[in-house]
Amino acid sequence: MTKDSRPILVAVPDTAETDAGPSEEAEATLPTVAFDEAVRMVEAMLFVSDGPLAPKLLEQHVGAVLADVVDHLKKKYESGGVNLIELAGGYALRTASDLSYLFEEQAVEPKKLSRAALETLAIIAYHQPVTRAEIEDIRGVSASKGTLDVLLETGWARMRGRRRTPGRPVTYGTTPAFLDQFTLASIGDLPGLDELKGAGLLEAIPQGAMAAMPTGDADQLSADEDPLDDEDAEAERSAMALWPQEELTDENADTTDERGADG
Repeated sequence: MTKDSRPILVAVPDTAETDAGPSEEAEATLPTVAFDEAVRMVEAMLFVSDGPLAPKLLEQHVGAVLADVVDHLKKKYESGGVNLIELAGGYALRTASDLSYLFEEQAVEPKKLSRAALETLAIIAYHQPVTRAEIEDIRGVSASKGTLDVLLETGWARMRGRRRTPGRPVTYGTTPAFLDQFTLASIGDLPGLDELKGAGLLEAIPQGAMAAMPTGDADQLSADEDPLDDEDAEAERSAMALWPQEELTDENADTTDERGADG
């Protein structure tokens, strides 16, 4: 879209017009005013938002000019202390990554995810949609009530739907909060094997957890899933209460931070 084709988003000032339409001067200046106003609107919305804003929401306020506005704001902030980034399928303002050390003393004392929870989260992220039985098969141990509970409570994992197989087991997947927490624009941006090795995280993830990379939209049901209603979710939680409680050992003791503040 060229600058001159941007839609007019603000009130049009009085301008002398002929039967042929607005003057050339009006055509040249009004879209610029509209674009500047759209920049201000998007910037204000991102500033006050607690989380990423979806493009559809922003487009309701500024229309088709959104892509140009985002490009403009990315360039405006790219060398500053705050950056405009794509996060969890939307846009958000976040502090520049190289300045994270400034906030270390202000960070809330993090809670911990057990090794069992970390393993389960990795399996859900890389294999979604995945059932409890599939999680158990990859980990090699029975799924515990506490492990899935904590992932559901953090908001990083969710019940997605029901698999169209005998027994119609519930499927699990990640959430926009998971993408936000780990600064991922989409589930396709999950780190690969080389990145995990470089970060020293590969040993904490069981063999088989990285056998597949998720594809498609994590929010959309796959072809072999049915929607999950409230009764289904409640039934799964009731069944979960009967699962064994995983005992803490040196192998599954707390290992990974659940950050309490944004970096």
